[in-house]
Amino acid sequence: MQTLLRTDKLSAYFQTVEAVKGISIGVDRQEIVALIGPSGCGKSTFLRCLNRLHEEVPGATVAGKVVLEGEDIYDSGVDPVKIRRKVGMVFQKPNPFPSMTIFDNVVAGLRLANVTRRSLLEEVVETSLRKAALWEEVKDKLKAPGTSLSGGQQQRLCIARALAVAPPVILMDEPTSALDPISTAKIEELIVQLKSSVTVVIVTHNMQQAARISDKTGFFLMGELIEFDNTRSIFTNPKDRRTEDYITGRFG
Repeated sequence: MQTLLRTDKLSAYFQTVEAVKGISIGVDRQEIVALIGPSGCGKSTFLRCLNRLHEEVPGATVAGKVVLEGEDIYDSGVDPVKIRRKVGMVFQKPNPFPSMTIFDNVVAGLRLANVTRRSLLEEVVETSLRKAALWEEVKDKLKAPGTSLSGGQQQRLCIARALAVAPPVILMDEPTSALDPISTAKIEELIVQLKSSVTVVIVTHNMQQAARISDKTGFFLMGELIEFDNTRSIFTNPKDRRTEDYITGRFG
């Protein structure tokens, strides 16, 4: 497999506090990587470093490298907005743009990139909603507000919005934690299907979810990456005692 995204001694700070400590990993194309660990262990901060969202927090800084398709995204002269088109983000709580229709939500990123041809926008809307397993449910109400959908539908709309600009990577931060079990199952099924065209890095507190959908899993603890391996190995034969203690529920 070809490495698409890698970090090299990546550290993240909130002023003087080191929240992520010198992490080096590689993520291959068309791979699902899950990041697990107790609350406050640095996994969401690490995720936000991968598309330069971390630096949006006042006083937040990054050291080390994040290399996407051979380019260090933190090099001077690299536009963070362009990076975020390549590395999409889906958040814990569904966040469709409240004043926009379903159609306009999906094409928001394309319009920011000055794509205006209506036929192309319509094609992208259908393609993205189909990929997000939402087309059949909304095709007759594309002019309705995005916020009129159920929670699970709104999250799939946000996934469609991320897919519309054709990013090679999508980051997901606890994308199902606010959803009911049926919606969660749909999102998990969708993530597995997306693997054929996009690489997914997902933060989850749900270890069963990580075991079900990911190819590799990283275990974070107190800002450090304790172990990173094939998911099956992490859950059946972890190399580090701390990993074993966490996945067997001895702490967390």
